[in-house]
Amino acid sequence: MMKSGWQKILIFMLLLWQVLLLAGCDYYVNEQPAQQVPVPFYNRDSRGRADTIGKLGTHSISIPAGVIDGWARYVGDPGDFADPKIKAKYKRPPESYDLPIESFGFLYRITDGDVYTSFRQTQQDYRHDNETLIPNYLPFPWADVSAYGVYGAAPLNFNFTVQDDFRVSKEVTNIEYIQQPQPLYGLTVYKANNGIDPETGEPWKSDTLAEDKMIHKDQAGNIKTYIDCQFTHHINSCSHMFYNDDWHIQVRMSYSRTYLPQWQEMEGRVMQILDSWRVTREGKLLGKQIGKA
Repeated sequence: MMKSGWQKILIFMLLLWQVLLLAGCDYYVNEQPAQQVPVPFYNRDSRGRADTIGKLGTHSISIPAGVIDGWARYVGDPGDFADPKIKAKYKRPPESYDLPIESFGFLYRITDGDVYTSFRQTQQDYRHDNETLIPNYLPFPWADVSAYGVYGAAPLNFNFTVQDDFRVSKEVTNIEYIQQPQPLYGLTVYKANNGIDPETGEPWKSDTLAEDKMIHKDQAGNIKTYIDCQFTHHINSCSHMFYNDDWHIQVRMSYSRTYLPQWQEMEGRVMQILDSWRVTREGKLLGKQIGKA
């Protein structure tokens, strides 16, 4: 039997009402979470610039504005060379003092433990040292520092890294690293082919693929510090990595080999800097921030 005209109109109105109701529900569901995200408290510098916040390893931190060399990368952020389509779709979780930081970098002055901060005297100091020391091959007192949060079950030592580096060196370049009888500044030293260039039978004159390598172990025998240093002409630079168990982080530094005798002091100084940036989960500072403008 054919439905009458008014019945068809009634059915159409009911269907339209249901569609509108569902659309309203979708709007409510989609919009509501954004309204519930709390805005975190930010510490700021004298210019009003907000700190960079997050959790590095096991500690919440507030990094003074103007300190970071580049930017902080959070866990899950696409890499620099990630597919642009992936980058376009990625949405980082809201910032908080619990948002895990993957890495960030800063500049630390070895001579006094200060850090580079834009719009502070250290900015002028760094520029002056660049212009006057480097061209004259004088020791550059700044270390380039990168801090990495270590999450999950990743080991906090360089046991495998060192073993694998030595293996690759021997298999690929036929260079064998040999432990030296005497430690250097408390470090166990390894030299490529015992310090002798196999082509000339004389001490290496260039460190191409043959840097000096140094390690330091903890009481349990785990390698916590791994340093390799160049000795080519005027460069003489060191690449220095160490782990910190309390923070669950790895730190990497590069600096002039002139400062190698201070390697332990440098590790301590870097940790003092990071400690000065610690905060509660609400953002309350636990001490005076090193590098605050």
